[in-house]
Amino acid sequence: MISVEVLSEDKNWSSKIKKKNFFFNSVCKLFPKKYQFKNKKVFFTLLLSNNQNIKKLNKKFRNKNKSTDVLSFPFQKKIRFQKKSYLGDIIISYNFMNKPKNIKTNLFKDKVIKTFIHGFLHLLNFDHIKLKDYNVMFKEERKIYQSVIKKFN
Repeated sequence: MISVEVLSEDKNWSSKIKKKNFFFNSVCKLFPKKYQFKNKKVFFTLLLSNNQNIKKLNKKFRNKNKSTDVLSFPFQKKIRFQKKSYLGDIIISYNFMNKPKNIKTNLFKDKVIKTFIHGFLHLLNFDHIKLKDYNVMFKEERKIYQSVIKKFN
């Protein structure tokens, strides 16, 4: 079973997503079977943040002095799934999700789901530095997104 602990440090998130823990855990439950991790307890944390705070984290951990949509910090370089496994942390910026300003809630949620899936795959050590890796990750993102959206709407 997969679950996410959601924390928020920006009150703007509540205007678009009311029950944040419920929302993100519901998304996880719609992941394809291979990401359900049956008979295991797989979990990670999600911090709902903003451009100001994500910029600080991006500078501190990646030496990039700019804000970004999502940061992922895998707990381990090589994941060894056990009965209980912690994957790491994802941080998403509200400001990036809310572009254009005051985007409609359903489009905002759709954008957040795509970004959340992207961050989740980074926790599983997917990356997009090389074109080959980008193609693999993009294909996997699309598969997960299709699985979620098919059942979510």
